[in-house]
Amino acid sequence: MIYLSEVLIQNPHLESFNQLVEVIGQQAQQGEIHLKIDIKPNYPDTPSNWEDQIEGAFAGVYSMLGPSNACSEED
Repeated sequence: MIYLSEVLIQNPHLESFNQLVEVIGQQAQQGEIHLKIDIKPNYPDTPSNWEDQIEGAFAGVYSMLGPSNACSEED
């Protein structure tokens, strides 16, 4: 499990919320499977729906790359 506060501490060079979202997506691609949002990012461009965007960046990796149980048209 990775904590949002850890991501922020490990990446002090980040200057915007968008950069944070990119790093969150990279963490998911590298194999992290759980994300705990334990702190609000303090960037000037942090949107009001920041939690949804962070969760989306993390979960989006699995919805695109994870195993799929859906049937294709050929099945």
